[in-house]
This record gives sequence, C-alpha cells and structure tokens, in this order.
Amino acid sequence: MKAAVIGLGKIGLPLAVQIAGRGIATTGADINPDVVATINAGKPPFPGEPDLEERLGAVIDGRMFRATTSTADAAAAADVIVVAVPLVVDRSGAPDFRSIDSATADIGLALHPGQLVVYETTLPIGTTRGRFGPALEALSGLTMGAGLLLAFSPERVSSGRVFRDLRSYPKLVGGINAESARVAIDFYEHALEFDDRPDLQRPNGVWDMGSAESAEFVKLAETTYRDVNIALANEFATHAEALGLDVWEIIAAANSQPFSHIHRPGIAVGGHCIPVYPRFYLAGDPSAVLPMAARRINMAQPERTIARLETFVGTLNNKTVAVLGAAYRGGVKEMAFSGVFAVANAIEQRGGRCVVHDPLFDDGELRRAGFEPYVMGELVDAAVVQTDHSEYRSLRPADLPGCKAIIDGRGVLVSPVWEASDASFAVVGASVWSE
Repeated sequence: MKAAVIGLGKIGLPLAVQIAGRGIATTGADINPDVVATINAGKPPFPGEPDLEERLGAVIDGRMFRATTSTADAAAAADVIVVAVPLVVDRSGAPDFRSIDSATADIGLALHPGQLVVYETTLPIGTTRGRFGPALEALSGLTMGAGLLLAFSPERVSSGRVFRDLRSYPKLVGGINAESARVAIDFYEHALEFDDRPDLQRPNGVWDMGSAESAEFVKLAETTYRDVNIALANEFATHAEALGLDVWEIIAAANSQPFSHIHRPGIAVGGHCIPVYPRFYLAGDPSAVLPMAARRINMAQPERTIARLETFVGTLNNKTVAVLGAAYRGGVKEMAFSGVFAVANAIEQRGGRCVVHDPLFDDGELRRAGFEPYVMGELVDAAVVQTDHSEYRSLRPADLPGCKAIIDGRGVLVSPVWEASDASFAVVGASVWSE
C-alpha cells in the first residue's frame, strides 16, 4: 500500500509522518517549494509539534517518506490519497474553495481506477459527495463508487499535540458507498494506533459513520458546540463583571458538577476551527439561531475587552497598550484568525498606541504582521493578555512598568502577585485587584 498526503501544514505533515511510520510508503505534496525542501532535509517547517522532528527524520532516513511540489505525481503513485488542504472563509464568512478546488483538480487529472481519495479538511455538509465527487469524476473519467472510491474522515487533532490526539480519539470515516468506507477503514486501521479508552461507548479505533455526510456533520457539530459554549461563558463573564464577581471561580465551581463542561471565557478564539467551522455549519443551515448568535458574541469580545479597559484607565488616546500574545493559542506559532488583530484595531481606533509581544515570534515577524513589537520592561499605560502562553504565568508587575490596568483575557496571571503589586489596578478575568 502507498499513500499520498496533499497539504503539508501543521496537520498534514504530522499525519503523513504517522502514516509513513507505520510502514506505508508515503509521499507528501505541498505547493510551497521552501516547505518541501525543508521537509526533505528532515526538518519541520514550523516549530512546536512534539516528536515531529525525530519522527520525520526517521521516515526520511528510512525512505518511507518524501515531499514533492507536484500534487499530480504524488496522487498518481498512491493507492490512498488524503487531502489536508485548508478551507477558509472569505470576508463575508462564505467558504473559499479556491485552494482545495485546485488540489482536487490536480488529483483528478492523475487518478486511475481503484484509488481511494479521502478528504480530511473540515467541509460544509455534503461537499465530499456533492462538490468534490463530481469534479473528480469529470477530470478522471471515473465513476464515484466504482472506479473512484471516495470518503470523508475529519481531522480531530490540534497543533502541538497531533500525535497524541491521533491516538486518543476515534478515527471517524464516512464513505460515499460501502466499498469506499471499507477501503478507508482498512487504510486507517493500518496507519493509526489507538489508546485504550474505556470511557467510550465502543472500543477506540476506526468508526464507520455510515456516510460521508454524517462524518462531515460530526466535525461541524463538535466545533459549533464549542463556539456556542464559549459564547455562553462570555455572556456569564459580562454579567459577573457587572456584579463584581469572579467569573473564573464561578465557572470552575460549575464545572465541578458531574457531566458539566463550560468553556472558559476569553477575548476571542482563533485558529482555523472555532472562528471558521461554525460558518460552514451555517452555510448549510442559515436559519440556525444559536450558532449565529454565538459567532456574533465571540467576535465582539475584542471590542468589549478594550472598552472595559477604558473604564479603568480612561481614554486610550495617546496611551500605550501592550498586547501580550499574537498567536491564536498558547504554545502554537500561528496567527490565523487570532484575536490580536481585532484587539489591536480596537486600541488604535481609540487613538491608542498598540505594541505587541509574543515569545514565539521575533520582531521582524511581528512587524511583517503589521504590529509594533513590545519589549518587556518598556513603559506602558495598560496591557491585555491575549494568548495563554505558559511564559505569561511568570509575568510580574515589574515587567510592565507604568501599567495602570491589565486585563487577563486568558486567566493565566498568578493572582497573589498582582494583588500585591504597586499598579493602580490589575484586572484579571472578571475581577479587579486594586490598591
């Protein structure tokens, strides 16, 4: 058996390495020649994925994996083609298919009978069968379910823990027919290993969802549920702040009840999942009330955060505000849909000077993203913790001289340290410590 993985980003590359590490000769394709050259040299093109460099080096040295810029070549030589090309949204919130349509076209021109194409990219429900299937048929001359096998299997992993998540969670598979599902299940059973999970309703492993549409729905249900839950937590936070209560303590206590699970509130949730995938759900169910309301609430958090900051320091006009964290999530070097952009915009719209710090990005990278870098120890009037980097847990008032207020949008600051500070105020989550 030979495999191809199309798209060697933070999800696709670890998946390809996992497949190759199980003894399946694998070719990875990416349109970026620098990424391909770095991978073929045995080096990950991005930091922060545990075990990736060691495992990548092993499969490169063992001639079980190589990368190429030719999607068609990778697809032509494979028995199973896994597509992990990101699907994002445009400015209106509609799915932008251009990149994945292009990859699909390259695959379709290279297909021959009996190959399986599996999409792992999160998609609106019905896309595998209704959009990509007909495109592959037209380009290859094959028929879906006969010469062309087609399935959907949602990625259920997060950057920074991909190998762990691949073992931890059941691999869901939905074929466009029984034969597509059978071949996909056989492939993933060979390619993956699974932890024992006695808490699951059935043994951990590859689960047949019965159809591509059911498998597509699961991923959208997971991410939309989280978006709604986070929006509810943000509503709780707003009310708790108005009452002068500590929302972190309230949510922690609420989650102590069996089966309870309330997400923590925050400035905004970034990455490709939470800000994007509920839009995919809404594309198919535009009348859904809760998902749309949740999106509006969560998108409003950066503006709300900066408005709250002004209640402690007054107008931000001509004041310097340090935003701590450009990444969308702690420990992950990526700004995709990060709340930092909206937070910075809200500061600048009020006439403030926004400076940004992130331990994962150097000054040049921050400038290229449009930010003025901040160096710890420089004078500021206020600050906002935007990303839950572990480095910020050791943050001290002396790191932010002149700071009159700090809003901890991630709940990572150590409370006693800030309670004893000389700052006029230290704002943590929904609570305010003052002298």
